[in-house]
Amino acid sequence: MSWGSAWRLAVGTVTILPVRPPAVIARTVAGRAMVLAPLAVLPLGVVAAGLGWMAARTALPDPLPGLAVVSVLALGTRALHLDGLADTVDGFGSGQGRDQALEIMRRGDIGPMGVTALIVVLGAQVMAASTLTGTWFEAVLLAVLIIASRASLLIACRTGVPAARRNGLGSAVAGTVPTPVVSVAVLVSALVVVAAVSLAGRPWWLGVVATLASAVIAYGVVHRATHRLGGITGDVLGAVVELTLTALLLVTAASTGAVAAFPGH
Repeated sequence: MSWGSAWRLAVGTVTILPVRPPAVIARTVAGRAMVLAPLAVLPLGVVAAGLGWMAARTALPDPLPGLAVVSVLALGTRALHLDGLADTVDGFGSGQGRDQALEIMRRGDIGPMGVTALIVVLGAQVMAASTLTGTWFEAVLLAVLIIASRASLLIACRTGVPAARRNGLGSAVAGTVPTPVVSVAVLVSALVVVAAVSLAGRPWWLGVVATLASAVIAYGVVHRATHRLGGITGDVLGAVVELTLTALLLVTAASTGAVAAFPGH
């Protein structure tokens, strides 16, 4: 029963798909939902990558295929992760104390720092995603990267990570994923990304670099949130997802240059 509730919570958290929420979100259910989050976003990742691949088959110039991918992801998540990114940047950079920073994030009013973060992150995602729509294997890689970015939620919700508030999504999922499960998830994510990178004809080691970069960013954001806010919030989780996706896309997109520089690899 708890796995069924966890699946509904995962789908409702990472996609726009209408699902019946669990009657009670126990910590066991919350932890399992985070474990299932990468699988829950799989249909959305396939649709986004597929639309980008089809857009690249038309006369649309770059970076419009990448824009199609990012638009589907935003619509398919109600832009909740992007909203979380903007709120987190505003809170971190507000220069206010913990309580005031949390209040800024709770209000949801986007300030200039949040707007700048959205422009930079979305621009980077659009440009990088456009380089992953040329072939069918690249589209598969793009879908894998979208799925892998949601594995960062396990890092953010690992054992020992506190919640910044007593209510909200952060309080429900903080500290619910055992550290060994996080380690296994990161390893599996790395193996899948490496396999997808290789199938796309790009250097396999960039899959390792991309996974490590995304993990470091996830750990860094959570570390900053813990020291700045006292723990994570739902907004912080959204920021982790968007920033790790950006890292995965940028490192993988850089493989185009790597192939040219090291044709023998």
